Amino acid sequence: MAFGHEFWMVFVEHLMLENEHTMNWDNKINDPTRFRVLAAFNNEAVLDRETGLVWERSPSIQPMAWPNARLFCAQKAVGGRGGWRLPAFFELASLVEPSVHAAGVPRLPSGHPFMNVQAADYWSDTAFADEPGFVLMVGFHFVAGSDAPIFVTDANIGGAPKYAWAVRGGSAGMSSY
Repeated sequence: MAFGHEFWMVFVEHLMLENEHTMNWDNKINDPTRFRVLAAFNNEAVLDRETGLVWERSPSIQPMAWPNARLFCAQKAVGGRGGWRLPAFFELASLVEPSVHAAGVPRLPSGHPFMNVQAADYWSDTAFADEPGFVLMVGFHFVAGSDAPIFVTDANIGGAPKYAWAVRGGSAGMSSY
């Protein structure tokens, strides 16, 4: 069966739109078009066109224990939609802008549309394989004297509370590292 020109044009357009909403880690977008606030989600969610992930626009404003952070994300209905989760560490780290070196300023790309992001540590759902009861967390704060461009470390799930930032789409990735 042969398909006509119109079919292929519609098919290619569909693939392009589908690709915009799936993980695509070979992109690097360094301008305000990287993020798009989603009107279909009541402007409460943001599409990261660089990774294809959808983030809640305003993450938690109170730190919480890790088990509570997982539940907090899973129970969300951002923009009237469920399916939210705590991100894997590499997904969360993809939001960090290493060139931001100001104390007290969240390390996010210039022109980002996020609200209430703290210059602090955020939980990931990635277990630290060598240490039971530990997960990786990502810092959105500048660590003076550190030679690590992105602050990722392990944290005890029963330890100090940290912030949670829900994501939707993609996959949870590796459950341990």
